[in-house]
Amino acid sequence: MLGRDTILSSLDSFRFPEVVQEHSRFRNPIAKYRLNRNNNCIACGKCVEICPYGVHIMRRGQVFVENHYLCVGNDCTEPCVEACPEHALSMLKNPDFDSIGDLRWTPDLLASTWYMAEFAVSPPAGLEYKRGASGGGFDKLRLVFKSPKTIQKELQDKEVDVSVVLNRRNDNAHRVRIQVPFYGGGMSYGSVSITTMLSRIKAAAALGTFCCTGEGGYPDELKPYDDHVITQVATGLFGVREETIQRVKIVEFKYAQGAKPGLGGHLLGDKVTPGVARMREAVVGYPLFSPFPFHSVYSVEDHKKHVDWIKAINPKALVAVKVSTPTDVDMVAVGSYYAGAHIIHLDGSYGGTGAAPDIAKKNIAMPIEYAVPKVHRFLKEEGVRGRITVIASGGIRTPHDVAKVIALGADAVCTGTADLVALECIRCHNCESGRGCARGIATTDAELMDLIDLEWGAQRIVNMFLAWRRELIQILKKLGMKSLPELVGRTDCLVHLDHMKESV
Repeated sequence: MLGRDTILSSLDSFRFPEVVQEHSRFRNPIAKYRLNRNNNCIACGKCVEICPYGVHIMRRGQVFVENHYLCVGNDCTEPCVEACPEHALSMLKNPDFDSIGDLRWTPDLLASTWYMAEFAVSPPAGLEYKRGASGGGFDKLRLVFKSPKTIQKELQDKEVDVSVVLNRRNDNAHRVRIQVPFYGGGMSYGSVSITTMLSRIKAAAALGTFCCTGEGGYPDELKPYDDHVITQVATGLFGVREETIQRVKIVEFKYAQGAKPGLGGHLLGDKVTPGVARMREAVVGYPLFSPFPFHSVYSVEDHKKHVDWIKAINPKALVAVKVSTPTDVDMVAVGSYYAGAHIIHLDGSYGGTGAAPDIAKKNIAMPIEYAVPKVHRFLKEEGVRGRITVIASGGIRTPHDVAKVIALGADAVCTGTADLVALECIRCHNCESGRGCARGIATTDAELMDLIDLEWGAQRIVNMFLAWRRELIQILKKLGMKSLPELVGRTDCLVHLDHMKESV
C-alpha cells in the first residue's frame, strides 16, 4: 500500500487546473427569479451599487437586469426591491423554473450545478444545492458535524487529502491514485455525442482522474487521453478489441447497470449513425441490444476466466467490475475480489439517464445506500476490505452525496448525470432518441452536436468538480478529518431523518 507521506508528496507535485468562468451557452439562462423594472426607474444606479451578485448592470446611462439567474431572491441581504428609491423594481418566482427537473434532480439542484459549472464554487444563497426532494435515499440522510470546540486543530485546506488509491491489492498492476474521489461513468459513443465524451474525458485528465468509454468502443479521438480512460467490456462486446485493452490502465467489466438490471442495453436505430455503426461493427440505422448477462459467466470461476483474460492481454491493467445491487450483492463483491478484481463498482437503482425505463429504475435494484454498507461489512468480515476499492454510483448528484456514501462504506464514487447537468442538461428524459436531446448532449445528430464546444464543455465539468472538491474539503474539516479514508464506513457521522425528531 502507498504510505500517507508518499501520497502527500505526490499531491504536492500535482496542480489542479485554473478556474475559467464559463457562462451559459444560451442567451437567457433559466433563472429561479425574475426581476421587473417599471418606468419609474430614474437610472440612479442604487441597485447596481448594492447588489453583491452582479444582477444589475449600468449601460449607456440606463440600468438593466442582465443576469436574472444570479438573483438569490428572498435570501438577499441587501434586497434591491426594497432599496430602490423610486419603487421601480419587483420580484417574482419564475414560473418556468419549476417545469424543469424532477424530484431527484430538482430545479434548485440543476441550477446550483450550473452555477458550480460556471464559477467553480457552490452558490452563495437562494438555491438548495445539497439535496433533492425525493423523500428518500440521500435526501433523508444528514451529515452530523462536530462542534468547532471539539476539533483539536483547525485544518488548512491544503492539509486535507481527498485523493483515493485504486489499486489496493499490492500486485504488479498500475499503482493508480486519483486526485479526487470520483471518476466518470460509462457513456458510450452513440448514447452521447463524441463532443460530450471528449468533454468528460478531457476534464478527467485535467483533474487527475479517469472517465469510462462505456460499451460503444474506443473512438480515435480519445487516444490522446489514454492514461485517463477506462475502457469497458460489456455483454454486447461492442467495440471490444485487444488493442484498446492494451492502451489503458483500467478495464471495466460491466455485468449490469443499476438503473435497469436484468434488461441489458438498448441503442435505438436512429442513434446508429455511420460513425457509431463503424465503431460498434454494426449496421447503420438498426437498433443494437446488449444481452443480460454475459452468457459465458455463471459462476465466480467463469468470472475469474474473464479477469485472467484481461490480465493476459494487459498484465498492468487494473480490473474493475461493475454490477447492479441485487440482494446478494455482498457475495458478488467478495467473489469479484477472489476472482482478482481491484475495484468493485456498485451501481444503485437511482442512476441512469432518460433512456432507462422508470419501471426498472424504481423497482428492481437495491438502493445504493443499502447496498454499500452491506458490502462494506461483508468485506470486513472476510478480512479483505482493505484490499479492494469500493466505488458507488447511482444517484450521486452533489458533494454531500459523495460524503454520505463514503460514510456508508464506499471509497469513492462514479458520476454520470451530474457531468451532463454541468453541460446544461435539464432532465427532459429524451436521451434515447437521436434528435430528442434539444441541448445537444445525448445525441448523435450532427447539427445538434454542434451546440456544444469542446473547450467550453470540458471547462464546465472541470469547474463543477473543483467546486465539489472544495465542498468536500470543508465537509472533512467540519468532521475533524484529514483524509477521506477516515470517513469510510463512519455511519456515526450520519443520521436518518426518520429516526430523529428534527433535522440536524
